[in-house]
Amino acid sequence: METESDDSLTGGFRYLIVRPENGGITDLLRSFGRGGEATAMKFVDCSDEELLGAVDHRWVISVSVIARKIISVFRKPMEWTGCLVEFLLNVFSHNGSLMGLLYNLLHGKVVIPQRGSDTFISAIGHLDGRIDLYKRSRDLVMKLEVGDSAASGEQALMDLCIMAAKLAYENANVVRNIVVHHWKMHFVNFYNGWNDFQKRYSTQVFILCDKHKDANLIVISFRGTEPFDADDWSTDFDYSWYEIPKLGKVHVGFLEALGLGERGNAATFQVHLQVDARKKLPPSGKLERTAYYGVRDKLKSLLMEHKKAKFIVTGHSLGGALAILFPTVLLLHEEKEVMRRLLGVYTFGQPRVGNQQLGKFMEAHLGHPIPKYFRVVYCNDLVPRLPYDDDTFLYKHFGLCLYYDSCYIQQKMDEEPNRNYFGIRYLIPEYLNAVWELMRSIKMQGPDYKEGWLSIFLRVVGLALPGVSAHSPTNYVNSVRLGKDYVSGMPF
Repeated sequence: METESDDSLTGGFRYLIVRPENGGITDLLRSFGRGGEATAMKFVDCSDEELLGAVDHRWVISVSVIARKIISVFRKPMEWTGCLVEFLLNVFSHNGSLMGLLYNLLHGKVVIPQRGSDTFISAIGHLDGRIDLYKRSRDLVMKLEVGDSAASGEQALMDLCIMAAKLAYENANVVRNIVVHHWKMHFVNFYNGWNDFQKRYSTQVFILCDKHKDANLIVISFRGTEPFDADDWSTDFDYSWYEIPKLGKVHVGFLEALGLGERGNAATFQVHLQVDARKKLPPSGKLERTAYYGVRDKLKSLLMEHKKAKFIVTGHSLGGALAILFPTVLLLHEEKEVMRRLLGVYTFGQPRVGNQQLGKFMEAHLGHPIPKYFRVVYCNDLVPRLPYDDDTFLYKHFGLCLYYDSCYIQQKMDEEPNRNYFGIRYLIPEYLNAVWELMRSIKMQGPDYKEGWLSIFLRVVGLALPGVSAHSPTNYVNSVRLGKDYVSGMPF
């Protein structure tokens, strides 16, 4: 989506964008030498040099650049590996495991899975095969009334949200099948939103209602970071921000995922992020195909159709970041009638999306008189500790954090422990905890909690990279279903 820019558009807004493409390995090495801060700044494009201040920021910038350069090198291998892994996982599942596949091969009856069909399951779906809601989750939805709230993080509502966040990783046909036939709810639509930076339709989100007529609840679920999508992981390690006047600094990559601008022409963000943005945008078919505008327009029509309905927004990982930014932009666009119908926002393993100023703005709207934003974090999950919280990039979490340790004990806090993950005193406990999680995954029994070989393999990977295995949706489903309150020790 291209938008013309001129001097009137570029005046007054501020941004800082980290650009790994602006230098090579030699420049990175030089940046660590004497006087290397100037070399490190080669990787930074900003609206005002004073934004960098007098502090040496080489380490933070270099971490972002190195991580994103490594990820870019493996972009195609990751894509090919993902296609192969998902195909093989579906071949095994369609043919009844490895032994079933061998039997079918001998008898010429091999079932070949069709990508995009309602039986082709993603790698995340194979990692955690649970698809059904807790019965009380369904009962809760049926009892919702206009005056109900999401206060206190009600467990049944959280279960619906984490299952919807996990389901968002699947293709449209799988989502429709599970929503209609397993959850007995009304499937509304599935969107592939345009990302102007990636130049592809890569932002997936679906909408459901608890019933077709006179709905009480509308759920919007954004897809998270796909395990084999290099662009998604690169976004998590991107520290670039754009500052919205009177609102605060917001992560550039997440704005791009919602279809609200493109870093190649920073003025596009200003066009979208103003009260009357829709009136000033040129006519474009792509506008309706972006995640934000497509979902917003459909939500407004659903709220008009279902007079009693309230809506919830949810997502895991990257999807969690988009879930909280969606109502943020609704507030910016002064969609007051829509926001009055917001029941809550539940995110799981969500990265930071903005600075402290943004947090104060959102807490004023979602924190009072009752909390409507719940940020669920499992133990040593790396992603909620990104992007880095330091004096340059100023990323801060906000909202109520529901933190679960590896025994699924819940604590309510402002910020999860070890906020930037790389704290030395947490290093040994992280690895010891990874060993415990592997042992636990082998011991856990029962159809709802017994982990398969793929999940156990990820736990093995976690022995080297604890923060990555902790990010698995399996941990979040277990936390919600098995979680106990820290004070009472009883299921909440």
